[in-house]
Amino acid sequence: MKLSHIEHIGIAVKDLQSSIELYEKIFGIKCYKTEEIASQKVITAFFRIGTTRIELLASTDPESSLAKFIEKKGEGVHHIAFAVNELEKQLDDARAQGIRLVNEKSEKGAEGLDIAFIHPRSASGVLIELCEDKSI
Repeated sequence: MKLSHIEHIGIAVKDLQSSIELYEKIFGIKCYKTEEIASQKVITAFFRIGTTRIELLASTDPESSLAKFIEKKGEGVHHIAFAVNELEKQLDDARAQGIRLVNEKSEKGAEGLDIAFIHPRSASGVLIELCEDKSI
């Protein structure tokens, strides 16, 4: 798999607005965008730190996978996302290596990125997101 950089770090939160205010206060940076991703039942808030971003994620549905994550593990780091080129090829290569995927095909994520996840059971307990920005 060819990764170009860390795209973002996803942090699960219960209260998005309070968390935005906390991050703005702690780091002295402003949230530059919020976005609801209906297909994933989340609303996101983004902060830019150099070339990497922090993505706060709050659930919009108590039955969502994010809500269940927070219920089980509490707030905190949810996933790490890496930028890749040719996402579908990367997924094919991962499957060929026996890597378990959450998504068999990519889907649209926040900020228009194509995304897919590697299951934590294939990544030492870490949920890994692969992101491709086709607008570049």
